[in-house]
Amino acid sequence: MRIEILGLTKRFGSVTAVNGLSFTVEPGVITGFFGPNGAGKTTTLRILLGLVQADAGSATIGGTVYSKLPTPGDHVGAVLDATGFHPARTGLRHLRVYCTVNGYPARRADEVLELVDLTKTAHRAVREYSLGMRQRLAVAVALLGDPEVLVLDEPANGLDPAGMVWMRRLLRERAKQGCTVLVSSHVLAEAQQFVDDVVIINEGQLVRQASLADLTAEAGHAELEQIFFGLLGSTHAEVD
Repeated sequence: MRIEILGLTKRFGSVTAVNGLSFTVEPGVITGFFGPNGAGKTTTLRILLGLVQADAGSATIGGTVYSKLPTPGDHVGAVLDATGFHPARTGLRHLRVYCTVNGYPARRADEVLELVDLTKTAHRAVREYSLGMRQRLAVAVALLGDPEVLVLDEPANGLDPAGMVWMRRLLRERAKQGCTVLVSSHVLAEAQQFVDDVVIINEGQLVRQASLADLTAEAGHAELEQIFFGLLGSTHAEVD
């Protein structure tokens, strides 16, 4: 399922968070969504997921807005933050609640716990989880419906080096299966190890969309970070 952002605009009072933004995300590749803090990344993703209404333009998944997708959890898995967990509920119980709500078999909770390597801590209360473990649990929720699209906002937050390796392998495997993967970050160095395509925005506008290979070919690995920050410049936006 293709993600298409077309002429997207969103204002919060006097602040224009997203300004005429257009880009596409194709299936079978991992697309990195880059920009400094306040560039409009999170606002864009929230509009895509139907959590914020745009002032103009459109954000569609497979040609349809999120709110009109039949059983959206079967098509789109998203992680915007690793919060919203009941602190006394175990990881397994948290997932089984989602299984019940969405009509998935209870065994699916155990399957995704294994996918995110939390099986050994399945019966621990979430309040005992580290930030990295909560991030994995949030990804587990996103995977419950075996979705065709993954949308992850800053998924590396809280992950240790081993967690980063796990995340890269997971996203690469999903892309190989034909999944559409959109991953936001403000740190190019950690994401350039696994993304295929790059979308760079600043002050709510598109700066560049290209394959990582093309960007690298322009100057080589050593200068890629310099190109990244050179394209971005500075930002004064107050809303991300």
